[in-house]
Amino acid sequence: MEKNILEHYKKTGTYTYAGPYGDYFRSLPDEIPVLGRLVCSQVIHRVTLKEGNTNANETLLYGDMNCYPWHRMRCEDDVFLTAPALTAELFRLDERGFVKDRRVEDKLVVTCRYVSVLMSAILKAKGIPARSRAGFAPYFKEGVSMDHWINQYYSKEENRWITFDADGFYEEGGMPLSQYDIPFERFDWTAKAYLDVRRGKKSGKQYLYADGVGTCGIPALVRYLIYDFHALMNNELTYSFLPDYLDERLDKLTEDELQELDNLAELLLKPDRHFEMLCKIWEQERKYRILNSPLVGPNAHGTEFLNPHDVKKSCKM
Repeated sequence: MEKNILEHYKKTGTYTYAGPYGDYFRSLPDEIPVLGRLVCSQVIHRVTLKEGNTNANETLLYGDMNCYPWHRMRCEDDVFLTAPALTAELFRLDERGFVKDRRVEDKLVVTCRYVSVLMSAILKAKGIPARSRAGFAPYFKEGVSMDHWINQYYSKEENRWITFDADGFYEEGGMPLSQYDIPFERFDWTAKAYLDVRRGKKSGKQYLYADGVGTCGIPALVRYLIYDFHALMNNELTYSFLPDYLDERLDKLTEDELQELDNLAELLLKPDRHFEMLCKIWEQERKYRILNSPLVGPNAHGTEFLNPHDVKKSCKM
């Protein structure tokens, strides 16, 4: 693996910068499965809370959901966007910090993206090359591949990226999945899934975005193609954000726009091999980086942001 790539994934972004918790993160377990189970013990997935003490939590593997306070939000994704924010709230609720015996009423209710961000932040603080990945998991429900965030870290000993999923106690619950060393073919990587649908190899109906309205196929895949691209650039977008040119029109993209995304997907199939090209797109294609915002519209960046090569004056982006 090229040194510059590994150095890139040791760096942090807005969401994974440890801030005042760097030393604390470095004090946490070094063994990835142990660390993952510890982090998982701090959170509840919103679906687990909604389903209560049934299904995956029938044996109270995640705790007694009846203990969760009635006044707390049923999903705190929009509140704790960054690793320091998540960590600060965990300390506020239980001053011991990350502990295996955290009470249900003191856990955060967040989804997979937030667990992935926290894992990436901790590993980066330890000096381990790590990255969040956004794709689809086929191991939750037969016939359906749910949108899902996972992690990868680079093992010097094995000279490879190791894929893992710390968002649940899957092995303890009997799922036939080696969750801390997931085989490449057990996860639906967004770029491949997107291209398979575009090329007519799959219908796309099995790729589901959990927005409660059944969004699937190309709209779901384009969203996650962008999320995965941003994550590979150390910018793990929350569900509230998309590039402005895609916002509220994922099902209305032109063929030219889709072909452009085809090209991006081809590069994302092998992100390390195409690392330099992906970085070039990241720096030059403004439309992938100008995000929607409830307070500031895209024109705040200048009306020419979609066409950076048309900018007459020389400037740094």
